[in-house]
Parts: sequence; structure tokens; C-alpha cells
Amino acid sequence: MNPMQKAIDAVGGRTKASTLLGISYVAVRKMEEKGSLPRTDYTGETNYAQTLARNSNGLITKDWLMDKANPKHATAA
Repeated sequence: MNPMQKAIDAVGGRTKASTLLGISYVAVRKMEEKGSLPRTDYTGETNYAQTLARNSNGLITKDWLMDKANPKHATAA
């Protein structure tokens, strides 16, 4: 299970994640398939890692997700 799968599962699945993040189901699915957060989370344009961590019931942290789901070293499942 890649880090994005874990984060998405922790908040209740793709539909719930898309609602929390304010993006489409397809966008969430693409992040999950890639196993990484978008570049915009690392440039401060979005706060997806923070939102997912805040809604994960303590299963993940923002720092863990930012490290493990970095697009520079993430690989698809």
C-alpha cells in the first residue's frame, strides 16, 4: 500500500477525500495511483497533506505524508 492509499483509506476512501480536499474523485484517484501528493503541496499552493492528516483519526501525520508521498521519490503501487 502506497502512502496515498493509506492516507485516503484513513479518511474513509476516495469520495470522502475528494470532498475534504475540494477536488474531483478522479483527481484523488490519480494521486492514489501515482502514490504521491501534487507538487503544489510542496510549494504551499495546496494543503492536502494537512487536511488528510487532520481527518485521519491519528492514523497519519502531515510530516509523514509529506515525506513518504513526495513526488520526487514516490513510485506507483
